[in-house]
Amino acid sequence: MIKAQNIHKSFRDLHVLKGVDLEIKRGEIVSIVGKSGAGKSTLLHILGTLDQADQGQLLINDTDVAQLNPKQLA
Repeated sequence: MIKAQNIHKSFRDLHVLKGVDLEIKRGEIVSIVGKSGAGKSTLLHILGTLDQADQGQLLINDTDVAQLNPKQLA
């Protein structure tokens, strides 16, 4: 299960993600769609632990990824 709560991400003055909430349950198939520059890739990078949110919480299988070290994230 992946649960993202109140995810925010900015690049300098550009606010890309503003309070995104998302829950994906085991076995679900989802797609993320939107205009170019809407933050789709940024969200996927955060969900895949390739990047960190500026604010919010990301749980993967009920584990808060902010508490994991780089080796555990790999």
